[in-house]
Amino acid sequence: MSLASKVLASNNDLPIRTDQPVHSGKVRSVYWLTEADSRRLIADKGYDVAADAPLAIMVISDRISAFECIWQGEGGMNGVPGKGAALNAISNHWFKLFREQGLADSHILDVPHPLVWIVQKARPVMIEAICRQYITGSMWRAYAKGERNFCGIELPDGLEKDQRLPELLITPSTKGILEGIPGVPEVDDVNVSRADIENNYADFKFRSPEDIDVYEKLLGEGFEVISNELAKIGQVFIDTKFEFGYVNDKQGVEKLIYMDEVGTPDSSRIWDEEQYKQGNIVENSKEGFRQLLLNHFPDPDILLNKNRMAERNDLARDNALPESVMMAVSDTYLGIAEKITGEKLSLSDDPKAEIIATLAEQYDLIDQ
Repeated sequence: MSLASKVLASNNDLPIRTDQPVHSGKVRSVYWLTEADSRRLIADKGYDVAADAPLAIMVISDRISAFECIWQGEGGMNGVPGKGAALNAISNHWFKLFREQGLADSHILDVPHPLVWIVQKARPVMIEAICRQYITGSMWRAYAKGERNFCGIELPDGLEKDQRLPELLITPSTKGILEGIPGVPEVDDVNVSRADIENNYADFKFRSPEDIDVYEKLLGEGFEVISNELAKIGQVFIDTKFEFGYVNDKQGVEKLIYMDEVGTPDSSRIWDEEQYKQGNIVENSKEGFRQLLLNHFPDPDILLNKNRMAERNDLARDNALPESVMMAVSDTYLGIAEKITGEKLSLSDDPKAEIIATLAEQYDLIDQ
């Protein structure tokens, strides 16, 4: 069995019963179930959601994106073996801890397969919130150029690259293009301040100004839970992205929940603690792959310069990366997932066939 066959690269072509177009992102594809199937599953499985809540099957792929491009390997390896299962396993682990420790629920209702979630439809808050405990990456680059104000928060002079910040920094940005908000440019992923959010909370899809406090509390508590757990396995939690949305439970009560993924190598930076103490940065996250790409190509400016997107797309399309590169990334993702969850992840020989069989036999969701 070839390594390429263990990779789920295409995840938007499964025969899952749906009457809506499949929504396919860089990594996940979402199949909205029919109203009849949603109601049947809610009744049969006893999910804690309203009886008429729309449900979806979310299938994660093994594709890897960096610098806004999808990358591929030699030998038809159009993804990283085990990457999708690792991301799902890590997110499941953290979401479960959040729930057990009384923080908040997530959008995940069921995990039929290591690459599949059954999720409830949420009304997303239009913010991607980055929590930062260390100054590195894009923030360090801006700081080194003299910038001191980040999302309305003033940083002191004298900070050094990769050092721990005086306190956890929350730097929100827009999720999608928001129109008509004073002082907020109408472009995706633009930084905003807490004042911007407070003054325009309804435009950011918060139900009330008080929910901004709830969201910040869930950010801080969620970060602390993950940071404390990672410290137990010799890892440092550097920064991460959080997303939130609203759902109604079985009693019709509206609540704020965690969404998307959290604390994964795709959405976070995680460093090896022992190496960090010695002054070295060893990434257990996608940042290592980004650095690898920057070192792999002779003109790294193509990857960093947004004015060269056409060249960048050509680079990703025309250059199959060595198998050793893809397997090094696989080792990183599987390694950190197994450390976090304490469980060995096994790779399927034919993930697509497995998913179809599971959803047919246990959930009756496949159109044959």
